[in-house]
Amino acid sequence: MTSRPLDLILVSTPIGGLGSGRGGGVELTLSSLLKGLVDRDHRVRLIAAEGSQLPEGCEAVELLTAQGLDQPSWQHLDGESPVLIPRAGLLPRFLDIALNVGAEADAVINFGYDWLPLWITPHVSQRLFHLISMGAVADVMRDQIEALASWDQQRLAFHTARQAADFRLPQPPRVVGNGFDLSRYQFRQEAGGPLGWAGRVAPEKGLEDAAAAAAALGEQLLVWGLREDPAYAEAVEAMVPTGTLQWRGFLPNAELQEELGRCRALINTPKWNEAYGNVVVEALACGVPVVAYDRGGPGELVQSGQTGFLVEPDNVSALSDALKRVPELDRADCRTWVEANATQEVFARRVEDWVLAGLSSLP
Repeated sequence: MTSRPLDLILVSTPIGGLGSGRGGGVELTLSSLLKGLVDRDHRVRLIAAEGSQLPEGCEAVELLTAQGLDQPSWQHLDGESPVLIPRAGLLPRFLDIALNVGAEADAVINFGYDWLPLWITPHVSQRLFHLISMGAVADVMRDQIEALASWDQQRLAFHTARQAADFRLPQPPRVVGNGFDLSRYQFRQEAGGPLGWAGRVAPEKGLEDAAAAAAALGEQLLVWGLREDPAYAEAVEAMVPTGTLQWRGFLPNAELQEELGRCRALINTPKWNEAYGNVVVEALACGVPVVAYDRGGPGELVQSGQTGFLVEPDNVSALSDALKRVPELDRADCRTWVEANATQEVFARRVEDWVLAGLSSLP
């Protein structure tokens, strides 16, 4: 515990309300951290889109909401895209609130991956920190993250070292990982069951490779997640035999872990440099081994040969071969790794240490 409780303002993603699923992994990150910080006796206020829902156990968090249009996601833009801010967009409205209520707070922690909060940081007296949630998906974002790191790298934290390696940083990165409330994930020892895949159904997540690997084994693949790109989902379904894909939709956590935990293995097939890989840890928490491309965050999370297997990126044959080896693994090792490395308590403490170190370096 710190010597005194901190007064912290957390700024949610400007892509959808908390609980909607549109914010992707940032929603789960925020939910875990809110609970973890409250449990450590910090005062926490959250700025989020109107209609956001606080997770269970976060009744002590003060929710401050704003109306506005979602910010376009950088992961759906090309590398040379310019900065876009919609008229009546959520992002500047979030910052209005953050700069107002954050004037007397110890720190403001921004979770939105966007240019404006990064750019404004050196120009205001409020102590803004940024947990970077993606790699260098656009030139203008890479430039701004690197510029802020040159000014004060203590203001930045990353989920994994692989993610941070996308950027030229003057010092070794502050890596905080991520955290999960393990009381919400039931460990299952049984090793049978279907294959699974989970994530936003969009091209950068690589569902087509997981579907092809399942089809090569003559098995069904359960798919959980928001169909962000319906045309892409239909194209993937058309690539494999009818009935290969079983669409399970975007489920609340309790239902997701119940179904996911019954899987023999989770397939993780990112086509881009995932910053972390929340669903990888969710599967491991249930005792489900993960067969993943050795790319980005999942390549740091999966202990190949112990909690799953890492294979050459974009190699569907290697995925299929690794899936055949899953019975070699002890599912208890999956849960044990999460307990040591990715609980909400571990995550909250790492974030707390990062903010305290940053505050101690300020004049």
